[in-house]
Amino acid sequence: MRKLHTILTMVAAAAGMVAAATTTATAATTAAASPAAGCALNLGSVTAGGDQTFQRVTTTPSAGTRSVVPNLYSDGAVRMNASFVNEPTAAGSSRSGRVVIGDTMYQHWIELDKSGKVTESQPARIGGGWSKFVDHETSTFNDDPTHPRTYEYALRSDGVLFRWVVGDTGAWKAYGSAPGFASVKSMTLISKAAAYDTFLANTRGGALYTIRIPVNTAMKPVVTKVRAATWQGFETLVAGGCGNYGTVVVGIDKETKSAYLYTFGHADGVKTSITGHGKVPGTFGDPNYFRFAPPVKSDWLFGE
Repeated sequence: MRKLHTILTMVAAAAGMVAAATTTATAATTAAASPAAGCALNLGSVTAGGDQTFQRVTTTPSAGTRSVVPNLYSDGAVRMNASFVNEPTAAGSSRSGRVVIGDTMYQHWIELDKSGKVTESQPARIGGGWSKFVDHETSTFNDDPTHPRTYEYALRSDGVLFRWVVGDTGAWKAYGSAPGFASVKSMTLISKAAAYDTFLANTRGGALYTIRIPVNTAMKPVVTKVRAATWQGFETLVAGGCGNYGTVVVGIDKETKSAYLYTFGHADGVKTSITGHGKVPGTFGDPNYFRFAPPVKSDWLFGE
């Protein structure tokens, strides 16, 4: 697979694109009413050398074999990843998601054979204006299987959170923005519902919050404190569903190249139950981490 030295084209983006969690944040956890111990997360990353990795992390905690797609991108090129949909195919598997390379966002489709070798790679340019953004995520809610609603969220470095509607044809339309998130260090999607999306976010000061974003053009997020301190050590939070009970969360401390795993009950402010499962075996020092999600029709997040 050749590196993406020259990268391609698709639709124009919407106008105006526009701690210590110390590595042992278990001090902020409780054991009460925790989700079932069998929860797992398919953790993805892009290495400094441009490889894409896939690893299943469970609440033992344990980490499965790390599969690697080598040299998918140029060295150090990828700045940000949203979640990638991963699904089996007759020939092997298919992956698709959004990546930011330099100032530009791309939709990237990848086909793998049963041995994990790339048989097709199609990056399509969405648009520019992304150099000032520090985080982004895609939320596709499957309330209508024929026309699921898809939003793209992105946090700019000045603390303004933006949202776009992504249409069936790939066209983007601005759908609100909200200031006030400059202290956010990392945010991860934990709920998708007909009326709202909810993110879990940690701050540089160590607090942990939920950010519920109602589905309306006003975009007035509801911010609720979950914990007051000890979460600042994580540069990245990655979350996935844990049945219909809550959420499994991996917190990654890039300074120590360590990852810690937690399960959350339904988010309910400071009453939220959080169970720490300890340090995940292995080394976690890659620049970018994200979730490998199942196909949209079966990707349900019930964190709040």
